[in-house]
Amino acid sequence: MTVTFETTTQRVDAGAEATTLRRQELSAFLRSRRERISPEQVGLPEGGRRRTPGLRREEVAQLAGVGITWYTWLEQGRDINVSEQVLEAISRVLMLDGHERTHLFTLAGAALPDIETETSGLPEQIQLILDGLLPYPASVTNGRYDVLAYNRSYTALYGDLAALPFDQRNTLWLAFTSTVVRNALVDWDEGTRRMVGQYRSAMAEHLGEPQWKCLINRLHGVSPEFAERWNRHDVVAAENCTKRYLHPELGLMRMNFTNFWLAPRMPHRAIIYTPADAETAEKIADLAKVTPRPLY
Repeated sequence: MTVTFETTTQRVDAGAEATTLRRQELSAFLRSRRERISPEQVGLPEGGRRRTPGLRREEVAQLAGVGITWYTWLEQGRDINVSEQVLEAISRVLMLDGHERTHLFTLAGAALPDIETETSGLPEQIQLILDGLLPYPASVTNGRYDVLAYNRSYTALYGDLAALPFDQRNTLWLAFTSTVVRNALVDWDEGTRRMVGQYRSAMAEHLGEPQWKCLINRLHGVSPEFAERWNRHDVVAAENCTKRYLHPELGLMRMNFTNFWLAPRMPHRAIIYTPADAETAEKIADLAKVTPRPLY
């Protein structure tokens, strides 16, 4: 058997190569984010014809409150020190969502500050209420369809949300990307039409917020069916209705879908599923025996 040893020089070379690649990725990332922002989005006049799309480097530097030379070096991937405060300012100017902001800090080699998710804004008693509704499935979502809290019956009906990263715990995303969810939604066409219309209606108050646009861009990139529905410009109000689910173990279930908003003008709503017929009522009682299935 031949034993090889990694030398200090080899480790240093590997580390230097990784740093170079990280800076190159930072350069490309900043440039791509800058080019997608129009002057009008940040309150600047268009200023005539531009050779490249989006903002100029000097405009980003001005809006972020940093020197143009320093920002140019950062975008070129040069070896410079960058503070968390400056990265935060650049994140705001480039309208980065939470995932892009994390990516920027990682590429810049900066410590990630604590990122507060929307779940932290929910009162602690919400989970107690959801658990108290068992055996009925129940969840809490925000206006973007992010699932912020849920009880066990909900995952037994819908799937194993706990196994997904937070950015995939979104019912609009899952409806278009998870075959498990799509197969379970008997009225998928009508259901997704209604969801997209509700999202567009809710987004009217959040047009400048990156998190809302990010989900739309991600869905456009993976689902032509979503793009087709989005381009209709339909708007739909959230309403109570009856949904049909085809569960792989329990069969067809007809559920009344009821919305309860947690506070006036608050986008968070509790959604409770109750049986629409006697057969479904018996099946809901059996959800406690079901192991939540993978969604992908």
